[in-house]
Amino acid sequence: MTIDQKQDEIIQDFELFDDWMEKYEYIIQLGKDLPMIHEQYKTDENLIKGCQSRVWLHADYKDGKLFFTADSDALITKGLVSMVVQVLSEHTPQEIADANIYFVNKIGLQSHLSPTRSNGLLSMLKQMKMYSVAYLSKTLQ
Repeated sequence: MTIDQKQDEIIQDFELFDDWMEKYEYIIQLGKDLPMIHEQYKTDENLIKGCQSRVWLHADYKDGKLFFTADSDALITKGLVSMVVQVLSEHTPQEIADANIYFVNKIGLQSHLSPTRSNGLLSMLKQMKMYSVAYLSKTLQ
């Protein structure tokens, strides 16, 4: 499944809910369903800078693709990182670097998050893109 197909799937899932309380419950459930990151990756170097909550993000490079794992100490934030992991994981660094992330605006998330959570979400996406660029530069050497 492509990055755009994964984003479209999230957009369709959010269309099932009538109000933002239901959408927040869904985001929290996504966080609960997020596969656990190994404790060894819960380090300061894997903390996302710019997040109000503590968010750890780790990338593994296997068979030409990046695989992300993450965790957070806050329920909604854990759900947010779960969505971006779902969208960007299992793709090549080039696909991630080139990706246009549009699901955040399409589901109205940007306007329903506090400024600090919104900045945190952007920081997560930025870090994932930075991982992809770093792995791209390694593969070009």
